[in-house]
Amino acid sequence: MKIHEMSTKQHKILAKLEGWISIFANIVLFAFKLWVGICSNSVAIIADAWHSLSDSVTSVILLFGIKMSDKPADKEHPFGHGRSELIATLVIAILLAVVAFEFICKSIERLQVHESAEYGSWALWAMIITIVSKELMAQYAFWAGKITGMNSLKADAWHHRSDSISSIIILVGILFGRDIWWLDGVLGIIVALIIMYAAYDILKSAIGPLLGRSPEKELIEEVTNICKKYCGGEVFVHHFHIHDYGNHTELTFHIHLDGRIPLREAHAISKKIESELKDAMKITATIHMEPRTEHPTSNLKH
Repeated sequence: MKIHEMSTKQHKILAKLEGWISIFANIVLFAFKLWVGICSNSVAIIADAWHSLSDSVTSVILLFGIKMSDKPADKEHPFGHGRSELIATLVIAILLAVVAFEFICKSIERLQVHESAEYGSWALWAMIITIVSKELMAQYAFWAGKITGMNSLKADAWHHRSDSISSIIILVGILFGRDIWWLDGVLGIIVALIIMYAAYDILKSAIGPLLGRSPEKELIEEVTNICKKYCGGEVFVHHFHIHDYGNHTELTFHIHLDGRIPLREAHAISKKIESELKDAMKITATIHMEPRTEHPTSNLKH
């Protein structure tokens, strides 16, 4: 079966598999790096260990969001529960920010007391294993996120990627700065800032759809072309409003039709447009029909 032919159910299976792999792998990495960090007296490695554990927590939230988004629409939630996935993404971002702030504080405290770390061969292997395994998990999560279109999967991928990057920074420090007392504290701050940036990027990706956003120019053009197909010739489509609900998208817009055509015919035209938008773009559309009284110059106003 081709990727683009996969069903929503199969998309959810991909997402759940990513979540369970992440939970198991990150718990193992956390335990290993925490032990190495304690033995090395390294706040940077311990911070990296907790970063890995937070990946497990976010994957639990991811699975919860998927479960909630599967719930059908009801009286209190007529558009379904798809935005649970976006809310899960927000929680992931907040957890990342909290982890980052905690380790910035710990790293500054270490610098103030001139405390250093004692890196050994285990620290070296812990970072190498983390870099390889977390990048593999990130690649899978990015792939699954691209196929399913799920923001929480993309957020989980960036969480894996940020853990891999922070481990690379620590590895460089282990290789080239064993005798620099302040290195561990500085590395801890750098790792925390990387986590903080990942939190900001994830937060931004979730807040946009929750607050509402303007439709992209390409989407407007595609909708306009579909309308032309059924209205014939020049058509004026405007007043676009798009609403993301995680597992489906609602779109409302206005269209100008010849005021002389019967209401039944105008209704039939709008139903054909709505049906094609559903089939071709996976969008549930609601169209407001207006009598054409003048000839507008642009179809891209919204």
